Amino acid sequence: MSTVVDFAYPAIHLSIYLLLTLCLRQCQVITPQCRIHKCTTDFVSLTSHLTPAVDDFHVEFCKALRAYSACTQRTAKSCRGNLVFHSAVLGISDLMSQRNCSRDGPVSSAHPEVHHEPCNYYSRTQHAHTPAHAHAHTHSHTHTRQGFLFCGLFGDPHLRTFKDSFQTCKVEGAWPLIDNDYLSVQVTNVPVVTGSSATATNKITVIFKPYEGCTDQRVYQAVTDNLPAAFDDGTVSMRALWISERSPGHHVELHAGYIGVTVIVRQLGRYLTLAVRIPEELAQAYDATQDLQLCLNGCPRVERIDQSGHLPLTPPSVGLQQMFTAEGAKERCREQLEVQDIYFHSCVFDLLTTGDANFTVAAYSAQKDMESLHPHRDRWRIYPQGSAPSTLHPQPLQLLTLLLLCTLSFV
Repeated sequence: MSTVVDFAYPAIHLSIYLLLTLCLRQCQVITPQCRIHKCTTDFVSLTSHLTPAVDDFHVEFCKALRAYSACTQRTAKSCRGNLVFHSAVLGISDLMSQRNCSRDGPVSSAHPEVHHEPCNYYSRTQHAHTPAHAHAHTHSHTHTRQGFLFCGLFGDPHLRTFKDSFQTCKVEGAWPLIDNDYLSVQVTNVPVVTGSSATATNKITVIFKPYEGCTDQRVYQAVTDNLPAAFDDGTVSMRALWISERSPGHHVELHAGYIGVTVIVRQLGRYLTLAVRIPEELAQAYDATQDLQLCLNGCPRVERIDQSGHLPLTPPSVGLQQMFTAEGAKERCREQLEVQDIYFHSCVFDLLTTGDANFTVAAYSAQKDMESLHPHRDRWRIYPQGSAPSTLHPQPLQLLTLLLLCTLSFV
């Protein structure tokens, strides 16, 4: 018997939304002198040009954190009960611990001289009307700070597009995920099990296109059992483009600072997974000859395994060895994925289709990569309709805590 899963975003309880909105507005009104926004804006200004490839990155980042902390201390009295302020204080403490920054030491100037780094996307787009230099193509670009987009591919394979459309596709052979004026990403998928239409990725090719003054064309290629820590020409790190090997042979991250792009490639079992974050304006920089992009437009209808967004959770077809029952697959997936969202159901689908338990780890890692790169936390989770867990919604104790913080600001 087949179970069909329909994915949709969980609805927001209107009553909870109105209550929290009222609470936050009250806090804002009664603390008009709270300057936490100014503190945060200064911190962003101090760090927007920093990348791990820059000399003294650690020193400068810690100086900026100490300046941020000092700013919050100066405005603490007027920010009493402000949720944004308290979140910032906790975030500063966490970052200091992660970066091993001492509490005492030099701080960054509150009014730093702004240096626009032409090979740093964040610095280049800090002001909306700062023109970028000419691209290596025949036209030039003026970049303005916009949002970021996320795309991910994992498993049999499961595709999460720039629009957060979730699809399960066949797409055997070589297919372009991204193809614009700045970046090309292509994957090659091969059949996983004889007799099944499901495939998985065994090759990923990433091409960073030339950008005048920042980088020549660089190609990164990963295949099963060969996840290199260098580009095809042997280079690893340049001013605007570098590779970080997180786990040799299993986890590599590509960072293109000049275009604000991050690419995560993993090998789990015999197959590869991919996650990409890219500025929206750059993702849209393509012409009519580049319209076949799975991250942009999804899989062609004839390549879809899911049924218009419905993912069938079925036992293997006749003739295929059944390694997991439906309940057995769910139990195995629960070991890694506690919340039953799209990644959990994709895990179950993959186990029922292939019997390969490595797909459990692939789904878990894909979820973690999404959480680290997806710019919109409120869109992380996609759940089967009617089954969004109650843990997503504020519990009475959480609401009481929020209301108490607001109440304190009246005192």
